[in-house]
Amino acid sequence: MCGVGGTAREWDVEFLVRADNNLPPDMPEQRRNELRAAERERAVRLREDGTLQRLWRVPGRTGWIGLFEAPDATALHDALASLPLWPWLDVTVEPLATHPQER
Repeated sequence: MCGVGGTAREWDVEFLVRADNNLPPDMPEQRRNELRAAERERAVRLREDGTLQRLWRVPGRTGWIGLFEAPDATALHDALASLPLWPWLDVTVEPLATHPQER
């Protein structure tokens, strides 16, 4: 599969990932800001290595939708678990297959 900008490796699988951020409401604002900054830094690294292809906000929510590429589901899990906000994310993953019209 070929990713955005041609960064994907041929053997990677595309995954549509939906995540809702469930940070506790009583978490101190400074800690929230630290986690968000660390999350941005990790997302940049995932983009650079070709794992994170696209990322969208969900209007009116604290969630996001991302297009990821990884060799398999285990590699995707490891990438998602490396996110600083991982303990507070409610994640849904859909592996994607190429549609016949795209071949």
